[in-house]
Amino acid sequence: MSMNQKSDVVFFNGKIFTSNPEQPYASAMLVREGRIAWIGEQAEAENVEGERVDLKGRRVLPGFIDAHLHPLYLADAEKQIACTFPLVNSIEDIVAEVRKQRDIHGADAWVRGWGYDEGKMTEGRAPTRWDLDKAAPDAPVIITRTCGHIAVANSRALELAGITKDTPSPAGGKIDRDANGEPTGVLRESAKDLVQKMMPAQTLDENAAMLAELSPKLFAHGITGITDLMGRTEPINYLDMYNAAVEKGLKQRTVLYYLWEDLEKNPQMTTEEKCSTNQIHIGGVKLFADGSVSGQTAWVDPPFLGEEENDGISTTSEKELLDAAEFAERHQIQLVVHAMGEQAIDQIINTFYGQKGWIADAPSIRIEHAAMPTKQAIQRAAEMGVGFVPQPIFLFAEIESYLNNLGAERTKTTYPVKTMLEAGIKVAFSSDAPATAWADPVNPFVGLKAAVTRTAYNGTDTGQNQRVDVATAIELYTRAAQEITRIPDVGQLKPGYHADFIVLDQDILAIVPETIDQITVEETYMGGQLVYKK
Repeated sequence: MSMNQKSDVVFFNGKIFTSNPEQPYASAMLVREGRIAWIGEQAEAENVEGERVDLKGRRVLPGFIDAHLHPLYLADAEKQIACTFPLVNSIEDIVAEVRKQRDIHGADAWVRGWGYDEGKMTEGRAPTRWDLDKAAPDAPVIITRTCGHIAVANSRALELAGITKDTPSPAGGKIDRDANGEPTGVLRESAKDLVQKMMPAQTLDENAAMLAELSPKLFAHGITGITDLMGRTEPINYLDMYNAAVEKGLKQRTVLYYLWEDLEKNPQMTTEEKCSTNQIHIGGVKLFADGSVSGQTAWVDPPFLGEEENDGISTTSEKELLDAAEFAERHQIQLVVHAMGEQAIDQIINTFYGQKGWIADAPSIRIEHAAMPTKQAIQRAAEMGVGFVPQPIFLFAEIESYLNNLGAERTKTTYPVKTMLEAGIKVAFSSDAPATAWADPVNPFVGLKAAVTRTAYNGTDTGQNQRVDVATAIELYTRAAQEITRIPDVGQLKPGYHADFIVLDQDILAIVPETIDQITVEETYMGGQLVYKK
């Protein structure tokens, strides 16, 4: 080890899990100028000079990287009614919460909620405009479903959006109607945008402040690397918004993925904007090939249970995929496609099968969610080097709608993580927060527990043969997430890498997996600096 420097810090007496397969465990590390200069066993560090920090025998992991996240929506969700377990268990509860908000803010303010899942409602159905009208006949109300692909609006909100009996469903969306042809208030996919664009827009500054406020909450969960999978160029450019958030205190290393519909209209992108050593940078272009399992809009084969005709919604075309891929290749960024159902995944795989990737050190194409890949799709994805980014929390938190829409046996075959890994596919874990039916959707320990036990929150078996061990699950939230997001020098604790690490209150590798979700983060470090302490 070279001469010591003033900035040297020796962390010792730790149970360090490095996520580095060549040196998985260590008990001490030397941090110099924000990076790991050396890592190994404590005995070798006895005479190393520098400030000494005792890890007190606690378990240390690399900082988590959430490879598929919606930080702005997550920050915004904290300001809305959480229409999900444990706060809300019925439509009646939603009505009561909406009424409270309406009484506080008056008739002119929009009342917003997120996270309802009809599978969890005691009434066993989704709310309608008429339910919401009981709570707020005069104020506009919009409640987004857990999946983020469906929303329900009350009569006042429909009126502001100009939606009547005669309004046709927009392309790529659907306005639900009752037997008399009246809109029920339920708006699917692009139809929900008709109402959403009537809401007062947040300013860049308000959004940046919300993101900065989210930063410590993410650190409390051990998350040091984040992504935004819904980057927009207008009305606010997300790069500008995130850079403003950094000024206000956002500290996480961040990759933005811009929607193709925006980039198609504004195709400029500078080298600087894509520079991955910048805290905020652009990493890819994003499209949607279908909707969600829980909302019955995923493009599936066979069709949804009891819905012989309904195989979901296809939301892209081969031409659009090829155009977006050409743009991604020109800019050396990833093509990132949301696909859940068998047909949606096949569409992407078959469109690009036999073509060469354009990024040397990572997947050129990522499939987000990848809930129901066929055997052939898995084999081809492995051959093509396509990355898969599933969310273990989905089966855990949304089990009711999976059982309703797919049945018990098919549910167990979804998100076949073990099979993906055995085939040699690069896989990263993530949360998709807040697009899931859980009150604390971004918590990585819930996702880790779900992946390791393959059991839902209510005890339902979600497919034991797809379990992964704890060490593998951690690697999929750290090293593998780095390999897919391409944030440089993170995801492992090894020489030359940033000293981004977390200290846990319990040893995740020793406790029974069923209690992993009770673990909390005691300290979070970024670049060797303490950024969070419980």
